[in-house]
Amino acid sequence: MIHILLVGDSLVADNDWQPRMKLHKVQNLGVPGATAGDLLNMLPKIKEQTEQVDVIMIMVGTNDLLSDNFQFIKTLKAIIVQLRQNYPGAEILVNNLFPMHLPHLPHNAITSFNTHIESITMQTGCCYLDTHNKFLNSGAVIFQGDGVHITETAYEIWTRNLLEHIAFLIEDD
Repeated sequence: MIHILLVGDSLVADNDWQPRMKLHKVQNLGVPGATAGDLLNMLPKIKEQTEQVDVIMIMVGTNDLLSDNFQFIKTLKAIIVQLRQNYPGAEILVNNLFPMHLPHLPHNAITSFNTHIESITMQTGCCYLDTHNKFLNSGAVIFQGDGVHITETAYEIWTRNLLEHIAFLIEDD
């Protein structure tokens, strides 16, 4: 049984992941409204709560974009570095930003941020979890009315994507 730690914002917190990943132990420490800075500040408490994990998935940045904090990429890198120190044996998966339509951002902003997130994963030896394109290619209704939070169908797609990456990591070891 793989122990999976999920950290991030409401996109993580709002889902009951365990029934979707029955073969694994899932610990959901997502916090609604969390920014990258909030997550970085939570890491000591997370370490106290969770001594050993096999896989960590990070999903953060949405609330940063909503509050015009475009420097969150630097904080995301600090989060990854700290998680690497806290959990040296864990595989870290960094989820990209979803294809939200945020009117205050230029058309290609999310794609640009995702390019930076992918670059950070390469620099830090993490896995880049591309859920953005899975959502775009699904043809499904992904977002709830607010255009930020996602539907049950989207959670199914995201979970499948996450489990595919975990299966690959297990096979690769």
